[in-house]
Amino acid sequence: MDTFLFYLFGALAVGGSLVVVAQRNPMYSVLALIGSFIGLAGLYVLLDAPFTAVTQIIVYAGAIVVLFLFVVMLLNAPREEVPASEGRWPIPTGVRRVGLIFGAIFLAQLLWMVGRFGRTPIGEDADVVAYVSSVRNIGLELFTAHALAFEVTSLLILVAMVGAVVLAKRRL
Repeated sequence: MDTFLFYLFGALAVGGSLVVVAQRNPMYSVLALIGSFIGLAGLYVLLDAPFTAVTQIIVYAGAIVVLFLFVVMLLNAPREEVPASEGRWPIPTGVRRVGLIFGAIFLAQLLWMVGRFGRTPIGEDADVVAYVSSVRNIGLELFTAHALAFEVTSLLILVAMVGAVVLAKRRL
């Protein structure tokens, strides 16, 4: 049953992410992002990390996606138009080759990681599992060792919000 749920949530996360990138309407992309986040939260539950799953839903599917929706609605972003020439973007051949090489490297890394996943279990040591899944330890690490990164991230989100408001105000 766990294997079935793993593939189900994995397919939901990957499928939602692909729809986010492929969709031309930004509103639908944001809604697909919610599906991708729900798939990731399901994967976290399967990994015995319920705190991370709840945080994923509350912070990302709740706050960040609502912020994205506000920005999309505030900017009144229209549907993306495809150029009339064959429905494809004019991408130079050299850029396509570089993209193909990077895609092949990424696929090789992904296959290598999937091959290693079955050999090394992640949570055999009970102390390591207890330390990683403890909310207290996550909070201590977040607000002591990674406090600067946490504050810089919040500042970056604030700058993005102010930028969105400034961009939207120009169009009004």
